[in-house]
Amino acid sequence: MTVYLVGAGPGDPGLLTVRGAELLARADVVVYDRLAAAALLALVPGDAELISAGKAPGQVDLTQEQINEVLVDRGRVAGCVVRLKGGDPFVFGRGGEEAEALAAAGVLFEVVPGITSAIGAAAYAGIPVTHRGVSTHFTVVTGHEDPAKPHTDVDWEALARAGGTLVILMGAGRIADIARRLIDGGRSPDTPVAAVRNGTRPDQQTVRATLETVAEAGVRAPSAIVVGDVAALDLTWFEARPLFGRSIVVTRAREQASELRTKLEALGAEVIELPTIEIAPVDFTLPELTGYEWIVFTSVNGVRAFFERGLDPAGHDARALAGLRVAAIGPGTARELQRRGVRADLVPERFVAESLLEAIADPVASGRVLLARAEQARDVLPDGLATRGYTVDVLAVYRTRSATPDPSAVARVRAGDVDAITFTSSSTVDNFCAAVGDLPDPQPLVVSIGPVTSATAVGHDLRVDAEATEHTIDGLVATLLTTLSSSGPSSFGVTEPSNLMFE
Repeated sequence: MTVYLVGAGPGDPGLLTVRGAELLARADVVVYDRLAAAALLALVPGDAELISAGKAPGQVDLTQEQINEVLVDRGRVAGCVVRLKGGDPFVFGRGGEEAEALAAAGVLFEVVPGITSAIGAAAYAGIPVTHRGVSTHFTVVTGHEDPAKPHTDVDWEALARAGGTLVILMGAGRIADIARRLIDGGRSPDTPVAAVRNGTRPDQQTVRATLETVAEAGVRAPSAIVVGDVAALDLTWFEARPLFGRSIVVTRAREQASELRTKLEALGAEVIELPTIEIAPVDFTLPELTGYEWIVFTSVNGVRAFFERGLDPAGHDARALAGLRVAAIGPGTARELQRRGVRADLVPERFVAESLLEAIADPVASGRVLLARAEQARDVLPDGLATRGYTVDVLAVYRTRSATPDPSAVARVRAGDVDAITFTSSSTVDNFCAAVGDLPDPQPLVVSIGPVTSATAVGHDLRVDAEATEHTIDGLVATLLTTLSSSGPSSFGVTEPSNLMFE
């Protein structure tokens, strides 16, 4: 039984250490604060106890004394207790106080350092805290001390004389007084200052000024404030990414959303997960495969379900498909087959059912086709194959069902506080409209993965601003890039479904 004081980093979930991720993945209890990224809680087992210890102006979930008590109490009975803290636990994180309380109670603890915003926020703003020929050292100081203390411990005049880079945390509210004292201590009024608000997060903002002008520059909390000549360096990379500052709604099932989310976040977007469907298993019996000429997979989900709930439980692997010809709709489906040791014999040029009907050869042997797909799907493919002379057996290997979306994500969409909404299937459109209702005016951009999805959206009176030319996740991302960099949505409108192909 151990309590782990884990630094979550300054905001970007990707900055969590490997050790921190390992501990979250096996945690029995997680005590988390306001500055720890909410996405990190997705790493926690579903049966773990989550305790909010957040503190914000005017709102305190738990006092520090109560946090200490919770850590001691849980640390005595639970196997793995994680205290998830923003930044680094021992850099103005009060981790030392928590460690003292645990030590006094005889509870084992371990400290897992995190990236402090003093370094992380500056780096994401393109500011090195040290730089050859400019600054050989840096000092980190808090601008907010305990108001109950009878005197200040910070000698700002002495810090001014120390030179180098000064990084001030929690100092936005006192920046006018701090700047004045640094000038009084000998720092030039022209000394560059950069205030990085919400550093490493999708809404990061960098304000640049000097000691003389920073009081009027609109510095707001929470900001890491860098003072010194390095603050004049502008090696911007994070805020220069093509989708930086854009908020994009992903409506895919949570089981499928990670690929799209990762690609969008790498381009700088804030991703708002609003899953409107979820993938559910279906009990099915695997038929005897030797009598089939073709087996057709229409999606990644179909491949996974067929192998994991069909072949694997029966003690089979890819060798069970020997002698069959395999067709896959879409490169993603083909890649999933390759991961299972199967190379698709046919991947149609267009990633829709109609294209497979055009590409597949006439029956030459048994003429039997096994179609592994969702429980509810269009009949275009089985009907078309039957017309071609095939005998088609439909094997439902999974189903999609409505999911309950996060109310906060729904509220953001209804308020118009998003730039774009993505749809990857007709079911995501149907369930999104049922959950959210009418979109605000002006409507956020709507981007669809393909013509069938577009037609469904138009049927719900949505304006489809762009449709992926290649009906894949990569195609959707490329279309988002083009659409969001354009002058406006009017040039992307898809208002009539009559000329749309159907997947």
